[in-house]
Amino acid sequence: MKTKHIFFSLMAALTMLAAACNKEGVFLYKGDMLPFVISGYNASNERLNVRLDTFQRLFQIPGGPFKVSQAFTFPEGQQTLKMSITPEGADKPVLEREWKKGDSVAKVNFFYLNGMAGEMPEPPALEEGKIKLRYMWNPVMTKYDGPVDIAVGKLFFTPKVFQELARVKNVKAGEFSETITIDPFPTAGQTYNGQPTSVLFVVYIYKAGTNEFYTAGTGYSWNITTSAPKPSANVASSKMYIFTENPSGPLMAFVKNLEI
Repeated sequence: MKTKHIFFSLMAALTMLAAACNKEGVFLYKGDMLPFVISGYNASNERLNVRLDTFQRLFQIPGGPFKVSQAFTFPEGQQTLKMSITPEGADKPVLEREWKKGDSVAKVNFFYLNGMAGEMPEPPALEEGKIKLRYMWNPVMTKYDGPVDIAVGKLFFTPKVFQELARVKNVKAGEFSETITIDPFPTAGQTYNGQPTSVLFVVYIYKAGTNEFYTAGTGYSWNITTSAPKPSANVASSKMYIFTENPSGPLMAFVKNLEI
């Protein structure tokens, strides 16, 4: 999913800036300008209202990834700038920040889910010769509420055998997993027990502590080629994914919400 870049105009700020400039664009207003960037991921269906200083609401953050860029001009005599982020319809902010006049730039990069906001996690550090993965999954259809294991490995088409390479255990829905690390591997021209076969890179989701797909008993089935999002198998990379259930009929499938 492509990150949505939200560019907004604030009438009050524009009025203030217009008053500060003459027709040639020369600033007449005595004050300092602070650029700020608000970015991250809203994993909820709620819209988040962003308030800066005394403005009631500057803009809204929709669901999904976002990035907002703007600048604030300090009025003469004002030394600090406060920002708050509040879910629409709520009274209490979930995130507040304050900057001082003279700060070079104001940056906020956060993640919002289940009424809580926190710092946006970083993808694993890139390491030569390694594939490193972190996951967050959202079981919006099955409403599965137990922990799961996320296993990555090779699926040999002949004779349809899964070879597990690594596993991260007890992952809870709506939380980021620990990092999974494997070596890159080729997918073409492979053999299994001396028999030529192609190989598919797959990421399976099991009930915690088992090799049983978490979909068992949910009314959805898991095809052996079903997989959570993943990068290319034969190139070193570092990825962090947020993905959501998106079944096709009774067959479980997933949609990738965020990849960084």
